[in-house]
Amino acid sequence: MIVLLMGPAGSGKTTIGLALAAALGWSFVDADDLHPRANVDKMRRGEPLTDEDRAPWLERVHEKVEALRAAGDDAVIACSALREIYRERLAPDLLVLLDVPPEVLASRLARRTGHFFPKELLASQLATLEAPAGAIVVDATRPVDDVVHAIRAALD
Repeated sequence: MIVLLMGPAGSGKTTIGLALAAALGWSFVDADDLHPRANVDKMRRGEPLTDEDRAPWLERVHEKVEALRAAGDDAVIACSALREIYRERLAPDLLVLLDVPPEVLASRLARRTGHFFPKELLASQLATLEAPAGAIVVDATRPVDDVVHAIRAALD
């Protein structure tokens, strides 16, 4: 099974994804690690990515998902997956939207260190975000253990 945790920057995809994967004994993939260098550099400069920029990144994520499926591995994938067309390409078995109000996202990003995504790009992600159809929506302002429990309950 492939579970895709989606949401804008600061929604907790990596933190919750790591905790969920550990709780399930599954693999974890952070799609941020699959960005081409040019994308990372562009975001560091405070420039939003375009669909053209995202295409090679999404292809890498898709290839990773397909490799996991081919190997018969269960995995949690943390990926913003902001648009429906991206989610269709990734085709997860379960889609989970980590729901966090914009002001909380902004606060989290302001405190985050060591990541290439600057808080100034949050508005562009929120503008790009398309509400996912058929996703499990989880309040990701709750404690990590509560969010993991909610997702696990949806898996059962």
